[in-house]
Formats: sequence, structure tokens, C-alpha cells
Amino acid sequence: MRSQLSRNEQGDCARKEPFFVVPLFHPAISGFTFVFHHTFLNHLGPFVYQKKVNKSRTVRHGFPYQPSSMAFDPVQKILAIGTQSGALRLFGRPGVECYCQHETGAAVIQLQFLINEGALVSALADDSVHLWNLRQKRPAILHSLKFNRERITFCHLPFQSKWLYIGTERGNIHIVNVESFTLSGYVIMWNKAIELSSKAHPGPVVHISDNPMDEGKLIIGFESGIVVLWDLKSKKADYRYTYDEAIHSVAWHHEGKQFICSHSDGTLTIWNVRGQGKPIQTITPHGKQVEDGKKPEPCKPILKVEYKTTRNGEPFIILSGGLSYDTVGRRPCLTVMHGKSTAVLEMDYPIVDFLTLCETPYPNDFQEPYAVVVLLEKDLVVIDLAQNGYPIFENPYPLTIHESPVTCCEYFADCPVDLIPALYSVGSRQKRQGYSKKEWPISGGNWGQGTQSYPEIIITGHADGTVKFWDASAIMLQVLYKLKTAKVFDRNRSKEDKGSTETSDEDPFAIQIMAWCPESRMLCVAGVSANVIIYRFSKLEVTTEVLLEVRMQYELNDIESPEGGGGGGEHSSAHPTPGASPQTSGPPSHPSTSSNNSDGGNIPCLNTPLKQSPGYQVDLVVQLVWVSGEPPQQITSLALNSSYGLVVFGNSNGLAVVDYIQKTVVLNLGTVELYGSNDPYQRQPRSPRKTRQPSGGNEEMGYEGHLNFFQPQITEGVFGIFVSTASALGCYKSFKPTVHCLFISSALCHPDVKPKQGTSRTTYNTTYLNAKDNSFSRSRSSSVTSIDKEAKEAVSSFHFSESFARKGDSTLTPCLYVGTSLGTVLALAVTLPPAGEQRQLQPVIIAPTGMLVRVKGSIMRMAFLDSTGALVPHAYEPWFEPNVTADGEEREKVRKRRPVSVSPSTSQDLNESQYAVVCSEKQAKVISLPSQTCIYKHSITETSFILRADVVQMSQGACVACFCANGHIMTLSVPGLRPLMDVNYLPLTDMRIARTFCFTNLGQAMYLCSPTEIQRITYSQDICENLQEMLGELFTPVETPEAPNRGFFKGLFGGGAQSLDREELFGEIAAGKASRSLAQHIPGPGGIEGMKGAASGIVGDLARARIALDERGQKLGELDERTAAMMASADSFSKHAHDMMLKCKDKKWYQF
Repeated sequence: MRSQLSRNEQGDCARKEPFFVVPLFHPAISGFTFVFHHTFLNHLGPFVYQKKVNKSRTVRHGFPYQPSSMAFDPVQKILAIGTQSGALRLFGRPGVECYCQHETGAAVIQLQFLINEGALVSALADDSVHLWNLRQKRPAILHSLKFNRERITFCHLPFQSKWLYIGTERGNIHIVNVESFTLSGYVIMWNKAIELSSKAHPGPVVHISDNPMDEGKLIIGFESGIVVLWDLKSKKADYRYTYDEAIHSVAWHHEGKQFICSHSDGTLTIWNVRGQGKPIQTITPHGKQVEDGKKPEPCKPILKVEYKTTRNGEPFIILSGGLSYDTVGRRPCLTVMHGKSTAVLEMDYPIVDFLTLCETPYPNDFQEPYAVVVLLEKDLVVIDLAQNGYPIFENPYPLTIHESPVTCCEYFADCPVDLIPALYSVGSRQKRQGYSKKEWPISGGNWGQGTQSYPEIIITGHADGTVKFWDASAIMLQVLYKLKTAKVFDRNRSKEDKGSTETSDEDPFAIQIMAWCPESRMLCVAGVSANVIIYRFSKLEVTTEVLLEVRMQYELNDIESPEGGGGGGEHSSAHPTPGASPQTSGPPSHPSTSSNNSDGGNIPCLNTPLKQSPGYQVDLVVQLVWVSGEPPQQITSLALNSSYGLVVFGNSNGLAVVDYIQKTVVLNLGTVELYGSNDPYQRQPRSPRKTRQPSGGNEEMGYEGHLNFFQPQITEGVFGIFVSTASALGCYKSFKPTVHCLFISSALCHPDVKPKQGTSRTTYNTTYLNAKDNSFSRSRSSSVTSIDKEAKEAVSSFHFSESFARKGDSTLTPCLYVGTSLGTVLALAVTLPPAGEQRQLQPVIIAPTGMLVRVKGSIMRMAFLDSTGALVPHAYEPWFEPNVTADGEEREKVRKRRPVSVSPSTSQDLNESQYAVVCSEKQAKVISLPSQTCIYKHSITETSFILRADVVQMSQGACVACFCANGHIMTLSVPGLRPLMDVNYLPLTDMRIARTFCFTNLGQAMYLCSPTEIQRITYSQDICENLQEMLGELFTPVETPEAPNRGFFKGLFGGGAQSLDREELFGEIAAGKASRSLAQHIPGPGGIEGMKGAASGIVGDLARARIALDERGQKLGELDERTAAMMASADSFSKHAHDMMLKCKDKKWYQF
């Protein structure tokens, strides 16, 4: 039954508008995708149904995954990269990017720009060729040609030509008109190109290019080592050049008198065009010096060579590969030979392709190279050829997302306006030195004119322990700051420990969960090694003293003492706690016993002064340690609240609350203890270990434990533990299925902190998402008994809020809500000391208050609404500079500012109610507070489960956003839980998507679509309306540079470049029609009809006007054609009439 809502809620919920499920624009049938790929869905208000869904595309950032080819337009200055999955990424100036996708998903083997024409030709591994139109904001395929009988191996498009040469695996060359994408009847057959006496097949075509000084001469390179100079006019071979080794690439000298070949044995051969014998020069760049007459030792193949000339110096010969075979373990290299100097530039990854950027697009002029673009498997490097030492350019693109594998992501929209400048100021000091001082050479395109201005930040956690902050405002992405969390740990000691540990982790510092408060700039990260690090942001440098190590440990004790565990007395255990060690500074509180089982696998913290640069600085380290040879369970949930000064984390055994202001553990409870006597499962203490029979004592409890809160006296509450204000250090008797051990390291720990021992029941292992093996491990597996299933209850989520802690409460108090893997939400009341100095001295009191609600499936997210249905913001403390060096007024200013807490919910009247929104992996519920009655319930999915859910703030309200394992994205209104949207967006093909998918406010979301790329999507109407204006222009009108001057004597004696009328040679009149069965022409969707309705807003009107003009131009063109046909018909009629007149002129009337 639903309780009564407020009038506003009843009025909104009474609307009976139809709901439509609209399918998303699927990437597999998109054909292309701009920087904005996939979907933009409609804005979602809190009580409004969705009426329509806008289809559009979102931003894709990062390095192209598995690149395979590259091309560059030297006039437009645009770089294109193709991948093995059929994707195209185009890059202009920083901030101008474009993403396109071929429908078939076949690998892109080659790209060719129509230079300064706003078009691109792509050749795919499925033997198809496509023409892309880049003159529109969303590139589209205009034409496609699919070869049926031959496989494409190489393509060549001469500058300012419309005829594309296509070489095949059979050794033939076909010619395509790129305007109509039709085949010419002109074909160069392999058996005509090679000598008639040759009996062997020359192999596939690996190179095609025309002579820079004579367009009628075409050089063809076959894989076997044969090179042919073909005369297009006479249709025969002028010269043939033969070498014993296979050819990988060919390059011309700009004068057209010489060319250079790279071979499979690591040699370069330079040939004269008119010399048919041996090459005039053979070079082995990386071969060892040998005696005269002896052949050098073979090297690895030179995969590509380029030959570029300069007007005032020696030519450049640039090549990849060719290293000696004895250089085992050497990294891939790019070799630059300039005159007598040879520079070998080592790369971090294998080289996929490289291009030399030159001042002129004309191949028959001095090239004047100024940079080399090197495409690596996982990076893009641009080398400055004009400076000594060949420095690299600083890459402005966000291509370092995958520098270390991404393990988790967080996305924050509408951040404080001063946050991005603050992160940029500290991050700018981390930049490397030694870059080229010149501007980035890839500078084409224009930025969009978007009006979206709110700050957005993406945080990525990585396998090596680094955390990166990215400015994601508007549609761009730029790295702001990089934090290395591994600096806290002693890597040398951890490597030594790994040798004696069988369970060594490949990435012991990997980030698993992150919690961040943008307003206070507090950051908390949890690693896979069961450690939690809390950071504060500071603009000042500080050196931390020796870290104080404090241990709190619980272990299994089989023998209980009947007398032990009173209210404040000391408990004497029958067995000492193994591995309990004294503090690193200060007197030990217990004798030390050595045992490797207690912390055998922990990564030790540094015990030396740590210099911390401006930015995020370590404030506290919390670590769970090994107990009895068993590793701690990974942390499954984490939350931070800067207003309360608390961090809470949980795993499959329980939770721990840490006060990072006082550097103390406030609470450490097992999940069962949160229920108290209201445990719905009535679980009995069980241990899979083989234990001794107890000699006496209370067998119903089974275990007896001590809790060390690092606080004054601890007393017993109804359902758990809370801290009183007494002064003596105490202990508490409790059944403890909790986190094994806390290891807290801090430079600011109180000197009077003394560790105590305790006992704990055996823990249970439940982990939801394992980042290492990319697999789900479900605690409700059918292979375990119902008792085990009930006992394995992990903490899955937390939420801090000012709410009604108990049923019937009339006042709002700070609370911590805990969600578990069995669908239970439990409440804990938090009592905070007064702000100021008292907050530093008095303890924080936390007491469980019972169960709020139970839902089906693991709890994913919790949120709170006020009585009007508005989302209650989280309480936070404004940021202050923690490392103040000045005295007097500045210190006083910070001291006064520190206790400030912002919590809009405290302004509500005492009688006002709240709504708690709880979303699990199966269903959602809305609970009315303080009555704790369920007023709304919605089953989200029955056959699948939710991977990520968030209650997000939109521009006009809030909604629940869910991403399901079956690929659906769903949104629900709050508090009514009415379905607003349900679209089949993306099937869960990789666990990386589940691990990195996250929603944020204002209708945006993101995930890692590949190991190197971030995909952003949105369902915001505002962004949809501004999308066209936000898009950048790839093509900009630029005049083509003037052709090189032939000079007086060259023009007089015919020594300049020879032009060729290719239309006369390759046209249908001269060459005839090609065989229809050879290739199939496929019209693309990127014509005028495909562009209709693609735009919106002002830009859409302009686009529609442009389309109308184009259509009018087409109609005028058709009219001109008809007029010309009529004129031709009239001329023909006139001619026939004249002939008839001449024939009949001399005849008499009677002769007719």
C-alpha cells in the first residue's frame, strides 16, 4: 500500500501520458559516427514522461584501439587513423576530433586523402573501398566499391587526380574514378608488366606511385622484388628492376630520376630510372661493417622508407625496422638518415606506420620535411626534424588514458568553478621538459561554438596505482593532474616480500574504488591490496615525517574465557595474537611475537620522510593485513563525507569507519552485528576451519572479541558499538565477523594511540567484480547451501545523509546508510562533536539503529529526497589550505573557516518528511521517512541485473538512471518510479564496460568502450539542442599552394613535369567498361538524402538551407543537361534538314 504523498507529488503522479520505448541508434548499423557516437536521449524531468528520443552521437576520447593505417592532408593539416575494427579517427587542432565507423567492422588497411578536397578514401581488409565526405560535421560514406574476385593490397591516389590506382593480391592494377566510384576498363595485368621470359608470379602489388616529373609513368612494386616502370600511354613496361630480396616499400626522389626500395633483408637499394642493371647504391643501415666484397649480415626487414629532399641541404631517408637480429630485447626504432648522420630513435611500442610531413603537397618540388608522425600500437609520436636531437612535440590529444590499464572511473558534472584551474595549476608542474618549442603541426579544422559551460571532470584509476584527473568540459578532454598512489608504499620491501609469497599480485597498487568530494577536494582511493588512502589537496609542498604505524588486529581464538570481556576490563586470550607488533614510535602496548602469517602479503608503507609536491598529499593510510596466513578480502564499497570527517569502507565481512580528522578508527563491525537481534536470517556462528572444542564459557556466542577504537572508553549499545566520553581506554565483548585487521599509517597520528588485541570469527569471501579476471562472482550461487548464501553478506554501498535515524524521529541527524549484497539497507546514527577544537578532541559516536528496508538483489545506490521531491545534496566542508605556513591573520582565517559545513537539508522544518530512494540490481523502492513505509516499488528487471545505478540531478529535477547487463539503459522518475526510458543501447560484451560505466548529473554517462578509449553518452535535451553548435568543423576552405615554378629553361626545353590527361586514357570512351562481376558499386548513405534532418537548431536551419541550395543546384544542373540535350537534338535536326535540302535542291518537282 502506498502512503499519502504531498499535493505536489499527487498532482504530478496523476498525469496519464503514454510511455514509448524507443530503440537507440545502434553502432553496428550506424555506418559512421562523429566524435559523437551512439546516442543522445531526451531530457528527463522528475515527474515527466518521455515523449520522444533524440538520436545523436556522443564524444569518444582516447587513443584509437589497435591502429592499422594512417594518412595526412598536408593542406588541411588533418590526420586520419584507421583501426583493425573498421573505425576511423580524424584529428585536427587540439579539441577537433572525429570518429567514424565502417559498417562491416573490417580492418582498415590503407587511407588516402583527396588533398584539400574534404574527402577520404579508405580500403578495408574485406576488399571494399569507401569514399568519405568530410565537408560536413558528421562525415558520411558517399560511395563504396566491393571487389568480388581480387583482394586489395595497395592503393594510390595522385595529387589533384580523380583516378585511384588499386593493386591486388594477384598482381593486377585496377583504376577507379573517385567521383563516380566506377571502375575503368583500363587494367594493368601482371603478366604484361613483368618480362615474358619470367615464369614465376611476381606476387602481390606492394607499391604504386607515379613519377613526380612524368604523370604518364607509373612505378609498380611487386612483393617478390620486381619493380616495373609502366608507361600508361603506350600500355607497356619501359623498364624493369630486379632484386633478390622481397620489397616492402618504394619512394621517389622529387626529381623523378631515382627511387629507393626497402627490402626484407634490412637493405635499402637506390636505383636510377634509366638504369636497368644493378642498383647504384645498396645500404644496410643497421648492418655490421664487413670486409669489401662480402655481403653484410642480414637484418630485420625495413618495413617502410621515405625519401625527402631539402632545398639547402642533404636529403632525409627515414625508415622503420631494419635492426640487426642480434639486438635481442631492443625496442622498436625509427631511423633518420640525414647526410652523414644517422639517428636511431627508440619507441616504446611497435611501429604501425609513419608519415613525413612536408611543406609542399607537390611531389615534384623540394619536399622540405619538418616533422615525422609515428603511429605506434599504443601511442602517437610526432618528431621535430628541424631541431637538433629531433625532439618530440608535446601531444595535446588525450591519448594517454591507457598509459596504465584503466581499472575504474568516476564522472562528475557541474563541479565548483575553481576546481579545474586549481588542478591545472598543480598538474602543469608535472609536465616533462625537453619538448619541441614549435606549435603542434596537426592544426586543421575549427572548434565548435557550443554554449555548454559547466565544469566536468573525469577521474580514472589505473593498474599501476595512478589516478588521473581530466577536464571533460563541453566535448573536449584534457589531462589536468596525475597522482601516483604507489609512492606511499615501500616498493623495494614489497618486492623482497613477493619472493616468499606464493600469491604475489601483478598489479598490487591497482585502484579499485574511488570516492571524491569536489567541494572539499578530499579524495579517497581503495586498492586491490585492501588498502585505503585518504588525500587532502594542498597548493604548498610539504615533507611528511616518519609514518606512525598503528595496528588493530583480530584473530580466531578457539578457547574462550568465561570471565573475560566485561564492560571495561581487560580480556585475556588463551592464545597470543600472531604478528601483533609495537608501534614504530611510542611504547608498545603488547609483547611482540613474530609470525609471517599475519601480514605476509601486505605492501609495507614507507617509514622515511616523504616529500609531497603541491596537489594531492597523503593524509592517512588504512590497510587490512593478513591473518593466520589468509589474505584480507578486497574492499567492495567506499564512501567519504568531508562535513563529518569520516571515511567508511566495507568488504565481504563487514565495515569500518575511520575518522580522518582524529586519525582514529571509530567503528569496526561485521554485517551481522548491524542487524543485532533483528537479523532476518538468524545466522549461527560457523567456521569452515577445523577448531578445537571450547573448554567452557558461553557456547551460544561462540567467539569473544575485543575492539580497539583508538578512543576513550567504549561501551555496549543495543545493536553494536558506540563510543562514550570517558577517559580510560576500554574494550567491548562482541561477536566479530569483521575485517581482519586495520593497519593505519599517518604522519599526524596522536601520540597517545595504543593498539589493543581482539578476536574475530572466520571471515567469508564474496567479491562482486574482479578487475583482474574480468568476471562476476555471485554470492548467491546455486552451488552453495542456503546457510552459506545467507552468511556471505557483503557490504555493497554506503550513503551519508542528514535524515531520520529511527522510525518516528522528529529531527534530522547525520546518518550512515549501509546497503548489503542481500538487499538490506541498515541505518547508523552518527553523533559528531561540536565544530572547532572540540571536533579534534571529542570522539565521534556511531550506533546502529536497525534495518530500513529490504529489496530484491544487491543494493546499488541510495539517495534522499526532500518533501518536494528534490534531491538532497550531500553535506560537505569547503576546501581550505591544510598546510598554512604564515602566522597571525592567515592562520586565524583558516581556523575560522575549517568548521564550516554546507548541508541544505538542515534548513528543513522539523515536521517535514523525506523520501529514501533505494535501487538494487533488481528493483527500486521509495521509502517515506520517518515512518519508514514503502510508498513506491518498481521491478526494474527480472531476467538480468543492474550493473550501475545512480540517482542523478537533471536541469529540472532528478531521476534514477540504470545500466543493465543485457545492454538496456533505463531511467525512472522519482519519487514515483515511473519508467521514462528503456532503450537497448549496448550489450555487455566485455567486463571492462561493467567496471567503468558510470552516470553523472545533468544527464551524462561514460564507459570504456575499448582498453584505450572513453565513450561518453548523454540523455540531456539541452545537450541535444546544442550538439550541432558544439561539433567542430573538420574541413575549412584553404587555398591550395601554387605549383612550383618550372623556370625559364625548363619551360623552354621541356624539362619540367609532364602532365597527363588521365580522362582521355581511363575514360569509358578510350578504355571501355570494366567487367561487372569484378566489383559491385554500393551507394553510400552520405548523400543529400542522407543529410536531411540531421541537424537541429540554428545550424540545422543553415544546413537545411544549404541542402535546399544543393538540391536547387542539382535541378539547375539537370536543366542545363536537358537544355544541352535539346540543343544537340536541334543541331542534329538542323544538320539533317540541311542534308535533305542539299539532296533535293537540284531536283525538279516531278522527280519527287
